Amino acid sequence: MLFQLSLTPDPLPVPIDHRQRILLLGSCFTEHIGETLKEWKFPLLQNPHGILFGPDAIVRALEDYRTAHVYTKEDLFFLNECWHSWHHHSRFSALDAVTTLQRINDSIQQAHVFLRSANWLILTLGSAFTYQLTDRAHAGGLQPGNSVANCHRAPADWFQKEMLSAEQIVHDLTQAIENIRADNPALQVMLTISPVRHIRDGVVENNRSKARLIQAVQLLTEQVRDCYYFPAYEYVIDVLRDHRFYDIDLVHPNYAATQFVLERFTEYAFDASTRSLIEEIRALVTARKHRVQFPESRAHHQFLKAHHQRTSQLQARFPQVDLSVELNYFSGQ
Repeated sequence: MLFQLSLTPDPLPVPIDHRQRILLLGSCFTEHIGETLKEWKFPLLQNPHGILFGPDAIVRALEDYRTAHVYTKEDLFFLNECWHSWHHHSRFSALDAVTTLQRINDSIQQAHVFLRSANWLILTLGSAFTYQLTDRAHAGGLQPGNSVANCHRAPADWFQKEMLSAEQIVHDLTQAIENIRADNPALQVMLTISPVRHIRDGVVENNRSKARLIQAVQLLTEQVRDCYYFPAYEYVIDVLRDHRFYDIDLVHPNYAATQFVLERFTEYAFDASTRSLIEEIRALVTARKHRVQFPESRAHHQFLKAHHQRTSQLQARFPQVDLSVELNYFSGQ
């Protein structure tokens, strides 16, 4: 008797390994993937604009990275005692404009350099809805009708909500990828759709939004070379298919669901040798995080010595993997 639907996508034709650099952009689900890949020692950069939900916001961010766009005070606006950018997450906001601009421009410059040599671009689309400024908004460098990436808790009447068409999403993302590939022709792209429910849009509206994204992603993978789809959304919605796999808000997938999707991701994106390496790295990271009750004991010093030896051997076998944090810890530094 079956208790789950079966979903086994074809793995990537050329698997990802630790020699490849990965840029991740998109919704909060991107952060789950990115933090895990970082712990597994993959060279990556995630969400240089902060969390982004809409394809239009992702496209704008990619253009900022490609051109090394420099923001000025005229691009910011002041609200609730802080300076904000309509194109960035609130983690860039600050009490003074200088700090906000420093955070924004430093992050863009880092992304500009990283993107030119990135091997993979992983985009997680969260919502097909876009929020456009009305004439009631403080523009902050934007005109009424321009879309924003983050509303920063501004009054609701500052925005007009619309749903992007699949054709518009495909056109804009295709153009963005082609522009980047003019400088980095070997860049490969992986698309995924966030299983996070945008209930504030409404249940029906959320489903329509996800359907629009699914349609657009299918067209992109058919029309754009080296463009692939990982079905994170389908794993949560159709395979797990139960509210017990969501957090208490019934919106965000919980730890069990996220781990399930990550396990499927490793099967999809990595070959057997990379998966084996990941397991060795995970064992060392787990040992480093182990809480020590008696740090001066002989047993702990033997533990450190044994793991330093294991880490040194692994580092020698895989010089492309940065194990400096573990080496420093196990050496007692």
